[in-house]
Amino acid sequence: MELLKLATEWAKAEIFSTRFFLLFAIGFLIASVGFWQLGKTDLAKAYIIPTLVAGILLLIIGSGLNYTNIQRVKQFEKDFNTDASAFYQSEIERSEGTLKEYTIVFKVIPILIIIAALLILFVNTPTWRAISITAIAMLTVILLVDGTAHSRIESYHKVLKLVDTENKK
Repeated sequence: MELLKLATEWAKAEIFSTRFFLLFAIGFLIASVGFWQLGKTDLAKAYIIPTLVAGILLLIIGSGLNYTNIQRVKQFEKDFNTDASAFYQSEIERSEGTLKEYTIVFKVIPILIIIAALLILFVNTPTWRAISITAIAMLTVILLVDGTAHSRIESYHKVLKLVDTENKK
């Protein structure tokens, strides 16, 4: 039962964490409406579309991850009760795969932030400045939420490996 409790607690923490994508998405969408209604300068008007796109992307990411983790919590108990050893092995493999994916994420996103920062330096138009700054803000949100998720799954994976395979129930 310890294994099922551990997996369920991890998934519930993921559900809580992914809701931050939704909160930031709402923030970007509100900003887009604000720029649309109140923007007077070319730069303020240039933020309308990038913040709208960033809000929609974060909304899609947050909704998808939230739904996936809610379904995962329901599926954990079924899989555990069907075959605890197979469940244990699948969780080990899944957590290892996710850790490898985070390695890529934490290399690609900083590179994208650097590219966006360079665009701010070398392309001096309101549209590109708004796109670059919005991209940096959105990518920072992703790093913030994924950083905590990475830490959580790393800890989950370590504890999983310590669970006695004979006493999983």
